[in-house]
Amino acid sequence: MKLEQGSRLLMIGDSITDAGRVRPIGERAFAGLGTSYVSIIDSLLGAFYPNHGIRVMNLGVSGNTVRDLKARWQTDVIDLKPDWLSILIGINDVWRQYDSPLQTEWHVPPAEYRATLEELVKRTRSSLQGLVLMAPYYIEASRADAMRATMDRYGGIVREVAKESEALFVDCQAAFDRVLDAYYPATLAWDRVHPSQVGHMVLARAFLDAIGFEWKSS
Repeated sequence: MKLEQGSRLLMIGDSITDAGRVRPIGERAFAGLGTSYVSIIDSLLGAFYPNHGIRVMNLGVSGNTVRDLKARWQTDVIDLKPDWLSILIGINDVWRQYDSPLQTEWHVPPAEYRATLEELVKRTRSSLQGLVLMAPYYIEASRADAMRATMDRYGGIVREVAKESEALFVDCQAAFDRVLDAYYPATLAWDRVHPSQVGHMVLARAFLDAIGFEWKSS
């Protein structure tokens, strides 16, 4: 596994990451990590790698776009000095274009999304042991669906930024596509965005596979 013993892993994003985590920093004690994929990752790291002592921090904030991450980047990332950083952002950047089409000031166009994500990565990359960029997703099998098509475009941006910055890339959309052969989208997320625990496990598994988690580790 790529995470070394004693690593501090900070996971930042929107409501998918947040999921009721404690403020100001979500951590393991007293269910402080919330109920998202972050908590599952922490639990599996603790169970499979008990001697690693990996500290997981949840800094997700519901409703955030990449603009919001930029506004809190200093306090919520740089000042906390993580060894590893995971970013999952972009769902609201796309969603506001569809659920609030007239509020154009809430929309984050692709060029701004890319430039802001690149800026945040550039500000942080040299201080990190490792960076994980997770692509936004929409739990919809049809690629012809308008929001799915836009989300795929933003996911492609994340893939490109990951390649440029030598970060690990987690294709969350592909992870959900694999299980959509068996599940109707609403059984994984009533709004096709906020996942059930099964959906959060799909995200957790994709992340852990990316960092070289050994499922048979003792």
